Amino acid sequence: MADDIRVEVIQAWPRRFESETVRLPEGATVADAIAAARLASGGHVAVAVHGEKAAPEQVLHDGDRVELLRPLALDPKEARRRRAGK
Repeated sequence: MADDIRVEVIQAWPRRFESETVRLPEGATVADAIAAARLASGGHVAVAVHGEKAAPEQVLHDGDRVELLRPLALDPKEARRRRAGK
């Protein structure tokens, strides 16, 4: 269908990931893509489109990649301190 867009929805963990490509009508939002992907709930705390933080109501375009972001396991500054201390 000419008015459809293809969007990839990804959620990742340290050693694995799930990815689902969905077809949505033009004008679909981030929330629409997440619902259509039906990935197992990974407890995401934020969403990004191509690495940029996105709101659920953000309109998507053909070829966009929606990333479900999980909470950080450790503050990045603390992780650097620990590595430097070794």
